[in-house]
Amino acid sequence: MGRPDLKKKIREIMTSRIVAATKDYNVRDLAVLLQSGNFSGIPIVEPGNRLVGMVTEFDLLKALTSSKDLHTLKAEAIMSTPPISIGEHQPIKEAIDLMMAIGIIRLPVVRDDKLIGLISRSDILNHTIDSHIVNIYGG
Repeated sequence: MGRPDLKKKIREIMTSRIVAATKDYNVRDLAVLLQSGNFSGIPIVEPGNRLVGMVTEFDLLKALTSSKDLHTLKAEAIMSTPPISIGEHQPIKEAIDLMMAIGIIRLPVVRDDKLIGLISRSDILNHTIDSHIVNIYGG
């Protein structure tokens, strides 16, 4: 196994099939969406896919401890702003450095402030580490 290419561009490994929500989306429905998906945060966008925030599991936990009714709250009330994001032409190394510096799992990927993808720690590991693992099932 050679050295991973951390100079590769984020666009080469990002996930482009994204689940996003609008600022007026109901927080309780966001919680259900997070629980049912394979992700821990949902980008919040305005018309034209302009990224304006992020709602994470931590944001939901904060809302729960504030004793507010999740059925009446909107995403805008709990989203983290400004959203931390990264450009599609940045090298993977910059995504790793940013994730490690602020302790996050995934980053929205933007082009001209518009959401075009997500990159997660597992995306990076899956694309940079050649595992050569063989799974054998059965007796």
